[in-house]
Amino acid sequence: MPSTVAPAEWTRYAVAADHRVECLHAHYADHVYDRHSHDGYAVGVTESGVQTFTCRGAAHASTLGTVMAFNPDDPHDGQSGAAEGFTYRMIYIRPDAIRDVLEDANDGVRSAAGSRLPFFREPLIRDAAIARAVIVLGRALAERGTPALERDAYVADLLVPLAMRYDAGRAGKAAAVLRGSSASAIERVRDFLHADLAADISADHLAVVAGLSRFHLARLFRQRYGLPPHAYRLQLRLAEAKRLLAAGEPAAEIAAATGFADQSHLTKRFKGAFGITPGQFARALTAAGR
Repeated sequence: MPSTVAPAEWTRYAVAADHRVECLHAHYADHVYDRHSHDGYAVGVTESGVQTFTCRGAAHASTLGTVMAFNPDDPHDGQSGAAEGFTYRMIYIRPDAIRDVLEDANDGVRSAAGSRLPFFREPLIRDAAIARAVIVLGRALAERGTPALERDAYVADLLVPLAMRYDAGRAGKAAAVLRGSSASAIERVRDFLHADLAADISADHLAVVAGLSRFHLARLFRQRYGLPPHAYRLQLRLAEAKRLLAAGEPAAEIAAATGFADQSHLTKRFKGAFGITPGQFARALTAAGR
């Protein structure tokens, strides 16, 4: 007969360097949350099993791929709704972080509507793109050495569509479109990204270089070069890593020179892009006589 024993419970917690975004990744079977609330926003996704909870006077069940969105001070509880337990990933976001991202998406304009924090209409959302954004951000927070620029992009990728689609007062409204921006601003950003591959720059820093909001900079940069700034910079780092490998440099030194946290971080990103490890690439070069 199949086993009915639930997997052991586990938890992992990660905090962004600026402490404005945190992530809990956990599997629970017997744990029961007391009724509680958060002083910031909590947005998560159920990755397996069933999580049941009560919120706003009603009972809810979050299943595979369902997004949970709690406003600040939304009282709720939580427990497993299945014998095997549930696995979920929850992002905790300070209100000022959400305000900053939404104002940035509005090109920095703080209007009466733009400065208002969102209020999510329902605690359960079925949106595959939002669910993926939660998972991507959670993984980025958990991964040692994720560049600030990349993390900032993932935060915006989650918060902007979440607020635009599901905020009771903003749903369905598109972010403002930047007009009259010059190509020279985007070229300045491109040159800046090339200048120092080891530096850990942020989206705020790039916005200053461009003289644009972070949101519109990312949009225009993608239109011009096919990738957002953080992904473009990763490609630059990997291309330089390949060049240094071809020159016979040690992988650990290459990782430091190209802005990766360590050799294992370089290996993970290198294989993710090229399907092979730096060591395999170096051995192939040796076999070919470089």
